[in-house]
Amino acid sequence: MKLSDFKYNLPKTAIAKHPVSPRDKAKLLVYNRATNEIENKKFSNVVDYMSKGDVLVVNQSKVMQARLYGKKERTNAKIEVFVLRELNRQENIWDVIVDPARKVRIGNRIYFNDNLWCEVIDNTTSRGRTVRFNEDSGNIYEAIENIGQTPLPPYIKRPVEAKDKDNYQTIFAKQDGSVAAPTAGLHFTKALLTKIKRKGIKVVDVTLHIGLGTFRPVEVEDLTKHRMDSEYFEVHQETADAVNEALKSKKNIFVVGTSTTRALESSVTAEGFLKANSGWTDKFIFPPYEFKIAKKLITNFHQPESTLMMLTAAFAGYDELMKIYKKALKDKYRFLSYGDAMLIL
Repeated sequence: MKLSDFKYNLPKTAIAKHPVSPRDKAKLLVYNRATNEIENKKFSNVVDYMSKGDVLVVNQSKVMQARLYGKKERTNAKIEVFVLRELNRQENIWDVIVDPARKVRIGNRIYFNDNLWCEVIDNTTSRGRTVRFNEDSGNIYEAIENIGQTPLPPYIKRPVEAKDKDNYQTIFAKQDGSVAAPTAGLHFTKALLTKIKRKGIKVVDVTLHIGLGTFRPVEVEDLTKHRMDSEYFEVHQETADAVNEALKSKKNIFVVGTSTTRALESSVTAEGFLKANSGWTDKFIFPPYEFKIAKKLITNFHQPESTLMMLTAAFAGYDELMKIYKKALKDKYRFLSYGDAMLIL
């Protein structure tokens, strides 16, 4: 398939700037692949499609408050430092993007407050830098949490608000590491999760830390030539056991989001089962693709020509997804991170 196959017209008015409240009152488009039927529901109805013994797999990665603002030593020039990922915990070394980058050179220090600063130790790209945070800064994740700003996606065209810190975080979030939310998980409330568990559905998690590459445009027409950025993931033994038990007993595995799907599909045994695993994945899923683990997919409505949309097309069927997106726009569904959801059965 080609990149241009995934073009569609997304009006700015269809891009959600804020989430609905409560979260599970978002709209849910339900598409049944077996019957080709489409239903319009609320997200809270997702539990109605689950049965006792089914498994729900979520991504427990937590969004870091990744956007830091500091001042360059001597000049006091204001610098934005966007933290990407930790490279070395003992040495407090991180990959970051700086803006403006032109005058941020190796050896420069950037001060964020009296307790936290970093020194540039390498240039990685035109805007990319490797930095070392000061040793006496304590827990860097805590420091970032306290002084950083929520890294809203570039297509949400408004200033960050205080409530985004909670709104742009799923109820499953435990492990710091993402710079973008696993957005399908944003629709779950604690009350809905309780209802799901009471019905006898087992809820398990994986970790996949979503990087900035999730917003990086695909720049090649031939999709076989596109390379994904590597992202760290973990599939826990408890998750593998629950999923494999469901596979053996022909129960459904509901996968929440494209990041969760990629973690699972990166950890498949030769026999088609899930294995406990951790490492880095650059798995790129686009049509045609045979899913080994995911049986049902919960996901949002994605940007044109995005790898997220391509994965969804591989799951739903390309022609079907294009029709669904057209219908969703006509029916005033809200798109992208703070938007509505779809369930593909």
